[in-house]
Amino acid sequence: MRIGNFTDSYKPYVSGVVQSIDTFSHELRRRGHFVKIFAPRYPNYDEVDEPGVYRYPSFHTPFYPEFYIGMPISWGSRRFVRDLQLDLIHVHSPFCLGQVGASIARHQGLPLVFTYHTLYDQYVHYFPFAQDLTQKAVVLMAREFCNRCDLVVAPTKVIERLLRSYGVNVPIVSVATGINPQLFKAGDRSFLRKRFDVAPEEKILLFVGRLSKEKNLDSLFRIFNGVLRREPHVTLALSGSGPEDEELRELAEQMGIRSKLVFTGRLSQEEVAGAYKSADLFVFPSVTETQGLVLVEAMAAGLAVVARAAFGSMAIVDEGITGYLCDTEDAFVERIDQLLKNQELRRRIGEAAAARAQNLTAEKMGIRLERAYQALLAKDRPALERLAREEI
Repeated sequence: MRIGNFTDSYKPYVSGVVQSIDTFSHELRRRGHFVKIFAPRYPNYDEVDEPGVYRYPSFHTPFYPEFYIGMPISWGSRRFVRDLQLDLIHVHSPFCLGQVGASIARHQGLPLVFTYHTLYDQYVHYFPFAQDLTQKAVVLMAREFCNRCDLVVAPTKVIERLLRSYGVNVPIVSVATGINPQLFKAGDRSFLRKRFDVAPEEKILLFVGRLSKEKNLDSLFRIFNGVLRREPHVTLALSGSGPEDEELRELAEQMGIRSKLVFTGRLSQEEVAGAYKSADLFVFPSVTETQGLVLVEAMAAGLAVVARAAFGSMAIVDEGITGYLCDTEDAFVERIDQLLKNQELRRRIGEAAAARAQNLTAEKMGIRLERAYQALLAKDRPALERLAREEI
């Protein structure tokens, strides 16, 4: 198959969407398929090693300087795409370059696939005004865009049900972003303690992700403060970068917990694997995830997870088996405290978490997406329906 991916974010930007596109592209190419990626251009980023990427002119956003928006110009790339003789177009956003991909698919009579990576209505805090109205408009827009597609990919069954509740009536198949469990099993157990001088008696809570408002990290700081009142020998490590970095450091100072925090900044994949392996628990307060890929990574490393009971985490974490889901900050504190004080419980849940992560490998999920593409191209609706009924 010959596949064109249109995305509003790609390397060097770091996000779950970028990782998903990168992972599936690698797996599909490994299985013999042609994959082209259409993405925004980022300044000072050399792509000599990425011949499969076509870049659009872009500009950075004033409210999030790391994020560049590709200029949605479809007419300039129509002939280029036609010459590629694509079989289908897969878009990863209903905005800008997603609209370009949809326009080209319609113009050239190609099947259109859309992955609903993001709970867009949860990101309206980036808009400076009329946020309630914007939230409703975004949900309506997402529904209408989905219904223009031939197939929608949902990262989890939970998101598939959400899309149905929005009124999406086209075929939906759930396909999670897979990982390489072996990478996270093999992480350096001493990484965080050595690199950031964490004392041997300290237990380590770990968060991995973008440092941004939607990750709900102010709530995590309050939770951590509550944990410290019960157990003073605990450190919270935050791995990632983002627009809230400085604000979070200032908040930690104001709360009097700065000395108990480690800000690792952005880490390489091998370093992140070490961070997981050297932590005692993974904590995840985000309420905006469609999958929560970092949850799967943490589980693959054998970590018990304590997460906010939200869309992505509810699809990944089995309550009481691979971790705990919490509705309140007090419940978060209770579960963290329980796990920190019970090493045998941490071990048992960590082992179950690692076993669960084995079902979400990049290879298995790549094959699942390949099957969805093949059924779509064959216009085999029963095959799509059978695939949609399968558990992942």
